[in-house]
Amino acid sequence: MSHDSRTALRVCPLCEATCGLTLTIEGTTVTGARGDREDVFSQGFICPKGASFGGLDADPDRLRTPLVREDGVLREATWDEAFDLIAAKVPALAEEYGKQAVGVYLGNPNVHTMAGALYPPLLLSTLGTRNVFTASTLDQMPKHVSSGLLFGDPHAIPVPDLDRTAHLLLIGANPLESNGSLCTAPDFPGKLKSLRRRGGTLTVVDPRRTRTARLADRHVAIRPGADALLLAALAQVLVDEKLADPGALSDHLDGYDELADAIADFTPEAVAVTCDIDAGTIRTIARELAAAPAAAVYGRIGSCTVEHGTLASWLVDVLNVLTGNLDRPGGALFPLSATARAPRPAAPGKGFALGRWRSRVSGHPEAKGELPTAALAEEIETPGEGRIRALIVVAGNPVLSSPDGDRLDRALDGLDFMVSVDPYLNETARHADVVLPPPPPSQSAHFDFAFNSFAVHDQVRYSRPAVPLEDGRMDESEILARLVLAVGGMHGAPPESVDDLVIDSTLTKAGAPGTLADGLTGSTGAERRLDLMLRLGPYDLSLEQLLAHPHGIDLGPLKPRLPQVLKTRSGRIELLPAPIAADLPRLRAALDAGPTGLVLVGRRHLRSNNSWMHNVASLRGGSNVCTLQIHPDDAARIGLADGDTARITAAGGEVEAPAEITDAVRAGVVSLPHGWGHSRPGTRMSVAEAEPGVNVNQLLDGTLMDPLSGTSVLNAVPVSISPAR
Repeated sequence: MSHDSRTALRVCPLCEATCGLTLTIEGTTVTGARGDREDVFSQGFICPKGASFGGLDADPDRLRTPLVREDGVLREATWDEAFDLIAAKVPALAEEYGKQAVGVYLGNPNVHTMAGALYPPLLLSTLGTRNVFTASTLDQMPKHVSSGLLFGDPHAIPVPDLDRTAHLLLIGANPLESNGSLCTAPDFPGKLKSLRRRGGTLTVVDPRRTRTARLADRHVAIRPGADALLLAALAQVLVDEKLADPGALSDHLDGYDELADAIADFTPEAVAVTCDIDAGTIRTIARELAAAPAAAVYGRIGSCTVEHGTLASWLVDVLNVLTGNLDRPGGALFPLSATARAPRPAAPGKGFALGRWRSRVSGHPEAKGELPTAALAEEIETPGEGRIRALIVVAGNPVLSSPDGDRLDRALDGLDFMVSVDPYLNETARHADVVLPPPPPSQSAHFDFAFNSFAVHDQVRYSRPAVPLEDGRMDESEILARLVLAVGGMHGAPPESVDDLVIDSTLTKAGAPGTLADGLTGSTGAERRLDLMLRLGPYDLSLEQLLAHPHGIDLGPLKPRLPQVLKTRSGRIELLPAPIAADLPRLRAALDAGPTGLVLVGRRHLRSNNSWMHNVASLRGGSNVCTLQIHPDDAARIGLADGDTARITAAGGEVEAPAEITDAVRAGVVSLPHGWGHSRPGTRMSVAEAEPGVNVNQLLDGTLMDPLSGTSVLNAVPVSISPAR
């Protein structure tokens, strides 16, 4: 290390594992990144994304100044010019056409930044619009809905106690590639290997023989889309064979008998053909689950982004309840983050309601305050009162991540005004009238508000910026605070006034003395808000304590938290909520659905995160390529050789991709990765454009969705394959 080099600690913001990094810095440039061995959570683990931190941070394609559109062309502008234009346009459109004329889209990277957690809720409340769309309805919304219905709180999501479980059933999850999701666990691979070493059992249900499946004791190659049927059959066996034993949970359950009646038809024999799993195998899995001293069932995106995603998510926790493993060590527990509200006495809550309003055009019900992202294009295109005329996109690229991006691409051109907060001029941001670029991660503070709520071990860590803010840059918190002021008719007020308002409001709601605000520390408004949340939280911590522990504070293993977490109207776990019961006939109808032709599933790459990390040269290549994986039998029948260009056609359109012939996918299934398709003009992402791949979501027309959550069906989609001419 040269004499002018130094190191700085930083929590990695590039996936949900939140590993601790030690950055090597020369001047103001990050020249290396390695795992922080003293990090209380990750203990030195690092993946290729974390190791590439410096490359992403210094990407020359990252925007450094705002852009504004003038005479149809985006040009560099000052920050004042950018916010002046927003303040002139957005409030005027809302005044002329009503609040619903302004829509908001929030993308996945928001949960990876401190500012992305703190300010978008204020943006939404300031605008007062119901036209809110996020990446959740392309990903995890079914889990929020099922948790809301079961426990009364859509954020009360139990996670598997990976360090202490004896039996883990994974369905639709590939954490060796994704690093885990809605289950924050640095070194997920190591935790699965530790489970095997201590004599535990790992069962993986996936139509692909993924890296995770290869590690398992048993890999069950289910037919895509049948996840809920399999889970219902496992529950039916537990009840029918009198293996169900909720134990201490019995005191907190409503609806056990009704549940038993509701799942009676889903016998292993009844689901076997549709799942393409032998009935005996299903019974064995259920019996092993019941017999394990501690077990957990965990389902993720493969079981969420299907036609019965909410039912599958619900059944995951039904199984955890029936085996007595919910809320017990070694099972599935509810994390308690350092910035959560301090626990209150257990009492009934307001519950969770779906469909409090509906979308204007197709009447889609809201879920958790959001409308389906698949409905965004029609809400912009369709004339009439309430049409979206202005759109604010924060850290999102829905042209690539949502169904039928070509339609959304055209719709965005019809907006009166658009703002994009993004470091890149990507496929969505290229339509904006104003682009506001946040600084690179090294120049930003970091705290995991979202992911600590899903962590498999309670802990807390905070990173201040590793290098000072470059001249001409604006901190992301200030960008979003100024955006709130500009759209709310308060343009020109100091950005810290936004934080002061939140602090005062929080203290009032908490019944805390206003003088507490005077004692808050922190060099920014965001830090003061963090300090307040820590002080009001369950561990009585402060920002000063976090700064004194740069490798983090270990808050201990997960602990049972029932009934305190329950916010249902009954104050109990409502095992068969009415919306779930009403959706079960749709699942019953699937019992009669015979095998279709080829179906498509997505896949994730360890060296990528959706669409927003394809511009990092060091992460390209290897397994991180856009190929159509197809089974040898299907390839031979169609007439495809390895490397041939395949044409994939579905309801939303067609794309072409190189064929990768592999028996890692089961026969009847093909797989294309998510997040590719960087081929549209007007972007500035040179690495991504050099190897653009194809957009798998262009195969989807957007009409298929899980009705309870509004989540797009991205897996188990019928396709036809042919050799390209």
